[in-house]
Amino acid sequence: MFKKKLVALLGGAMALSLLAAQPVFAQSTQPTRTDATGATIPSESPSSGRLSRGQRQQRREPAGPTPEANKAAAQAALTAAGLACQVTEANLLGVTADQSSMYEAACAAGPGYMVVNSTPPQTFNCLELASQAEANRARDPAAEVGQQCALPANQNAVAVTAAYARDAGIDCTVDQGSVIGRLEGNIVYEVGCAGADGFQIEQKSTGWSKAPCWARAMEGAACRYTTPDENLTAWKTVLAGTEAAACSVQQARKVGADAEGRVVYEVKCAPDSGYFVRVNRDTFTASLVHPCAAAAHIGGGCTLSTFAPAAATSEQ
Repeated sequence: MFKKKLVALLGGAMALSLLAAQPVFAQSTQPTRTDATGATIPSESPSSGRLSRGQRQQRREPAGPTPEANKAAAQAALTAAGLACQVTEANLLGVTADQSSMYEAACAAGPGYMVVNSTPPQTFNCLELASQAEANRARDPAAEVGQQCALPANQNAVAVTAAYARDAGIDCTVDQGSVIGRLEGNIVYEVGCAGADGFQIEQKSTGWSKAPCWARAMEGAACRYTTPDENLTAWKTVLAGTEAAACSVQQARKVGADAEGRVVYEVKCAPDSGYFVRVNRDTFTASLVHPCAAAAHIGGGCTLSTFAPAAATSEQ
């Protein structure tokens, strides 16, 4: 019995000695701090996985071009493209497949542009892009319209159109405007006038040409920003200074053209009153009017109003 106890004691002592002989692994010393209750809690070590300021600086991406550099590059590309744009600000949008840089630029006057500094440079009128997008979305609200100009200074369709309208000699308060297309390469704009007939204007190399919306409506190309009532009201200006000046036009139609190149219209003033009107193409004002009652020989006679025929004249 004693031997068994001795063996057991010796075995326990050997086990203790073996445990004591095991190396003790050093634990990392961690800074501590005291909380509000006085208890000691570990603090975060500087080596706990955070990058030092120097390490963070080493991992930063290279700095991009400055706003001044973007502005200078966009200006150079637009000048090379032959556009009279004084760049006020520009953003780098990215690069094309051939590594040409693409910018959006705002101009001191007129519309802004997207420009690719390729050889030769490629330019895209911001107002034209926005108008195309508007038309596409009108047909299909889910239509893909491509990249659009985003600089606040380029959200200026009314201001740009109003300036062009003044250059074209239009005296109205412009409240809407957009690009409606191109004619022989020239941009055509629609000008919306507050409470009045609008215009379509074309920017030609020789200057501006304009056509009132009432005349475009007679051609089947009605303006989006002018109502039918505003079209009819415009006839007051067309008929001013003629014997038909008092006519409050209720309907109008295009008849054709005369031998002198003037456009001939019929207008209805009342159920039993109307005129044939010869309008100059350049000024869109009437140069001659014929009461329907005396004009049965012109264009087959009036069809918009009823009247008592009078003796025909020989004037064509």
